[in-house]
Amino acid sequence: MLKLAVLVSGGGTNLQAIMDQIAEGKIPNTEIAVVISNNKNAYALTRAEKAGIPSVCISPKDYESREAFNDAFLSAVCSYEPDLVVLAGCLVVIPEKMVAAFPNRIINIHPSLIPSFCGTGFYGLKVHEKALERGVKVTGATVHFVDEGTDTGPIILQKAVEIKQGDTPEVLQKRVMVEAEWQILPEAIRLIAEGKICVKDHRVIRQEEER
Repeated sequence: MLKLAVLVSGGGTNLQAIMDQIAEGKIPNTEIAVVISNNKNAYALTRAEKAGIPSVCISPKDYESREAFNDAFLSAVCSYEPDLVVLAGCLVVIPEKMVAAFPNRIINIHPSLIPSFCGTGFYGLKVHEKALERGVKVTGATVHFVDEGTDTGPIILQKAVEIKQGDTPEVLQKRVMVEAEWQILPEAIRLIAEGKICVKDHRVIRQEEER
């Protein structure tokens, strides 16, 4: 059984996509051990509570320093002994000590086709605002493993989404969620649960590619 710790900061729509696919049997032998948020008002915590999943809030406002918060956050994650840490709309900068504790066992969903519109400062609506400003015709989402950099880890899956005339950042954000994020994040978890991917030389290799 693959045990997940899902880290969230907001509404939890990606969390819901994961929960739904686990419930439907599309992600086999997988359970969410805990949902952890840095934001006590995150609706994702309510989603977890309604589903009977343990949930915890570790807020930086409750700690005297960022280091103390990072230690508490890592301690909370480790206490549930997850096999995989899933960043599902988590706005916490993951400290290096957490990356070291879970090598190639933390994945993140980013709302662009990395390496475009990613890195420090690119999150939430800002990603879509920049894509529209640049005038690109296609955007999308990427699931990747987390390393010490920002959006620099090995890419697991990507899915393209068309940008349409008249799109606003909000409209584009929703389309990317529906057409890409909610599909490829659960799919990446399924591949990991079934042991179908590994990391070699900073690249993700799918099992069928090794044959």
